[in-house]
Amino acid sequence: MEYLNGAARVVVKIGSSLLVDDKTGSIRSDWLQSLSEDIRDMQSKGLEVVIVSSGSIALGRKVLRWSEKSLSLEQSQASAAVGQIQLAQAYQEALAQYGIRTAQILVTLEDSKDRRRYLNSQATVETLLEMGVVPIVNENDTVATDEIKYGDNDRLAAQVSVTIGADLLILLSDVDGFYSSNPMTDANANHYTTIEKITPEIEAMAEDTKSKVSKGGMKTKLLAAKIATAAGCDMIIAKGTGSNPISSMGNINKKTLFKAQIKDPQTARKKWISTMKPVGELVIDEGAVNALFSGKSLLPAGVLIVRKDFERGDAVSILNTKGEVLGLGLCAYSSDEASSIMGHQTSEIEEILGYAGRGVIVHRDNIAF
Repeated sequence: MEYLNGAARVVVKIGSSLLVDDKTGSIRSDWLQSLSEDIRDMQSKGLEVVIVSSGSIALGRKVLRWSEKSLSLEQSQASAAVGQIQLAQAYQEALAQYGIRTAQILVTLEDSKDRRRYLNSQATVETLLEMGVVPIVNENDTVATDEIKYGDNDRLAAQVSVTIGADLLILLSDVDGFYSSNPMTDANANHYTTIEKITPEIEAMAEDTKSKVSKGGMKTKLLAAKIATAAGCDMIIAKGTGSNPISSMGNINKKTLFKAQIKDPQTARKKWISTMKPVGELVIDEGAVNALFSGKSLLPAGVLIVRKDFERGDAVSILNTKGEVLGLGLCAYSSDEASSIMGHQTSEIEEILGYAGRGVIVHRDNIAF
């Protein structure tokens, strides 16, 4: 697994055609077992792993006995609702054999666009990863009609990678990388081992070739690459139909590596935060200033003044007592909540607000100096 060297957090996207047998509509249990072995090996190397998995609609349609090739929107949503239970159970049982705990997270693309939802998703995944849990993320197909129509789980995987600051995104599918043209129809198609930058010429080469089960094509994978690499995350497209799809991604099997345009995902994240327009202001004491510049988060005890009205997830300016702006941060509380808990210890938050809130007002990962 030399391609994992230097990575600390990896997102693996699983296509429907890998997980679900095209003929029977059932889980490919042996393949999932081998994938679980790979994940165990990744965790043993100290890597944090998140899985973004397709397959709920393909599984649900079998249970509901819908054999027709094309499903209506309502049928697709119903299939997703039924199949999601099977999908989660399959991952839980396969990974549990290696002592790995799992969690199910259902999201929509809106969850990564809205900053409040973004902070919720980020905090949930961070907590799970700290506990060694492997989150199984899927588009909430029962409400997200865009996913059902266009198959954006590739894009979802990229946005999950951005949200959690992943170093590497692996798209496992039924294709072994990026080609200059469709290799199924063009015998002279050229395979790319590494793509340093996605140019207009590269984009023009993408064709939306689809398998019988999966909904994503090369265009969606290229879009995912643009999202991931712009945020400091390398991305690999690899064929995952065989056993142990991750460990077999060595020099033997072909794949395409899209190089990150910024080396550090955290740098890209902070660059994104720094472009935001601040809605409010937090004035902090000298102790909090020293804590921030030593890499710590902003706690309620260090806040002296809360100015202007803002909501949770909004960008706020962080100032010292001289009125100098130190940086921007995404606030974990609204202005009213921040005003109530400022100057207090974290242990007092629940008593003041009436519920157990976050321990920090602005997390260190959400501050751009």
